[in-house]
Amino acid sequence: MARLVLVHGAFGGAWVWEPVVGPLRDRGHTVETFDLPGSGDDGTPVPEVTLDAYAERACEALGASDEPAVLVGHSMGGVVITQAAARCPDRIAKLIYLCAFLPRDGQCLEDLTKLPEGADDMVMANLVVEGEPPVGWIPPEKGHEVLFNACDEADSPPWVEKLGRQPLVPFVTPVAIENGAQDAMARCYIVCERDNAIAAGLQRRMAGATPCESIVDIDTDHMPQISATDELVDALDRLAQ
Repeated sequence: MARLVLVHGAFGGAWVWEPVVGPLRDRGHTVETFDLPGSGDDGTPVPEVTLDAYAERACEALGASDEPAVLVGHSMGGVVITQAAARCPDRIAKLIYLCAFLPRDGQCLEDLTKLPEGADDMVMANLVVEGEPPVGWIPPEKGHEVLFNACDEADSPPWVEKLGRQPLVPFVTPVAIENGAQDAMARCYIVCERDNAIAAGLQRRMAGATPCESIVDIDTDHMPQISATDELVDALDRLAQ
């Protein structure tokens, strides 16, 4: 069985993984989650929330054990695991992107949202931004439509209420990968077909531009941890092995 380290995305925290942690452990995996700086219960001040800080936190989590981990990134977490893999590749057995941004060297999250396949991105269409450094959030009345559209509308409010404010500097910071540094790293991608936040077409384009050894489809929204828990656990279990 594998060691799984799970990295959440924007507006989230370790809480997004709660539905899958127990089932994955029941299948024999070691599962670890954590809050990125400035997210969930982490109180890092907004000016200190950077892509570098995210990658450092991920590498710290990976370094908690000598066993290389399957590093899973959800949504914005795909940028985080990409940068972390460039920083501490020896701690990683495989990368799994879950409806996640998968940048190449020199690309940032915002660059990827501007690709033609990302034209229907409902996060950017509904994002409210204020402050300097800028912080963004999804209006609560839009949370279901943007992120939880495959859930029963009566079930999504408790999850929508957990969504936090997201420092935006990591959105516009390019990843830095030395030439060839990740060429031999195993990658997999889980496409969410009804995703309103990162369109399935954009997910497929990214998975093709940075070749992935396996691509799995789930017929659900941007939060499969909640809307398609069993299917996601099956996919992670299979890909991790």
